[in-house]
Amino acid sequence: QVQLVESGGGLVQAGGSLRLSCAASGSIISINAMGWYRQAPGKQRELVAGITSGGSTNYPDSLKGRFTISRDNAKNTVYLQMNSLKPEDTAVYYCNVRALAAPSFRPADYWGQGTQVTVSS
Repeated sequence: QVQLVESGGGLVQAGGSLRLSCAASGSIISINAMGWYRQAPGKQRELVAGITSGGSTNYPDSLKGRFTISRDNAKNTVYLQMNSLKPEDTAVYYCNVRALAAPSFRPADYWGQGTQVTVSS
């Protein structure tokens, strides 16, 4: 029903920046929220940032100030600006979209394929 395509991951040095993008497509009726999660080997997937279609944002305290989430509702795209990257930020980053999509009658969560972010020291 919904496909998410991520881009922007890669290898950067500590202190560097990356900008991730995630474009949603498919039989989308409306998008309620978009967000980014990350998962490192042996660890649980954790929330990085979230944003509603209205622009309200949510960040963990540990990341607030370094990461910024934004979206373009017209393009069904969400972005994650990552600054002052640290080696501990190394993980696979996943895009998440909560959307109402045909033929469903109720919003559901959809996930991107993940993009690798590696920060070298």
